[in-house]
Amino acid sequence: MKIVVIGGTGLIGSKVVKNLRARGHTVVAASPASGVNTITGEGLNEALTGANVVVDLANSPSFEDAAVLEFFETSGRNLFAAELAAGVQHHVALSIVGADKLPQSGYMRAKVAQETLVRESGVPYTIVRSTQFFEFLGGIAQAGSEGETIRLSSALFQPIASDDVAAAVADFAAGEPRNGIAEIAGPERARMADMVQRFLSATHDSRKVVADAHARYFGAELQDDSLVPGADPRLGKLNFDAWFKETQATQ
Repeated sequence: MKIVVIGGTGLIGSKVVKNLRARGHTVVAASPASGVNTITGEGLNEALTGANVVVDLANSPSFEDAAVLEFFETSGRNLFAAELAAGVQHHVALSIVGADKLPQSGYMRAKVAQETLVRESGVPYTIVRSTQFFEFLGGIAQAGSEGETIRLSSALFQPIASDDVAAAVADFAAGEPRNGIAEIAGPERARMADMVQRFLSATHDSRKVVADAHARYFGAELQDDSLVPGADPRLGKLNFDAWFKETQATQ
C-alpha cells in the first residue's frame, strides 16, 4: 500500500514511517520540510496521488487556544479535500485519551474539533486516542514548575512509550478502518505527581513534586478518570523502568 504520514518527521511520525517501511509499504514522510503543508495546501494533492492510507500526526506549533483550534480545523479541511479527491480509503488520526472529558482545555477542545472533522469527512477512518507519552514527562514537570517545587495534579494517568504508540499507529494504518475510536495506553497506571517524581529522581533532578488535586493540566482540572482509558485499551509493552532503561542506552 501507499501510505502518507503527515508529520512523518516528528517523534511519532518518524517511527511510524520506519515501522511501515519495514513491512514493505510505500511510505511518504510528509511535512513542510518535504514540501507538504496541510495549512497552505502546498504539495498535498501531489503527495496523496495514489495513496491508500493517510496517517495524520501533525501538531500545532502554538498551543494558544485560538491558534491550536485554527490549526487543526484548517489542516483537517485541507487534508480531507485532498483525500477525497485522491480516493484515499483510510484516514488514521492520533488523538488523546480523555480529550472529550476536558472542555476547559483549549488544546483538548481543538483535538475534539479535529475528531469531529474526521468523523464527518466521508473518508473511512480510525481515531487512535493515546495517553501521554513518557517522553513528555520532563515537559509536564516544567509546566508545573514553581522554583524548586513542581505542582502537579494527583489524578491518575497511564503514560506510554513513543515506540509503543508508533507500533500501534502502524498496526491500525495497515489494518481496516474501524470508523470509531481505539484507545492505547502504557501498562502502568500511576498518579501524575508520583510518576513525574520518579522521572525526576531517575534523572537526578533535585526538585520535589507537590501533589495538588486542583493543579491544572493544559488548563483543565483533572479527575481520576480524565486521562485514563476505558475498557480494553491496547497496552504498550514498556513500563516506566523499561522505557527509561532503553532511553539511557540510546544516549
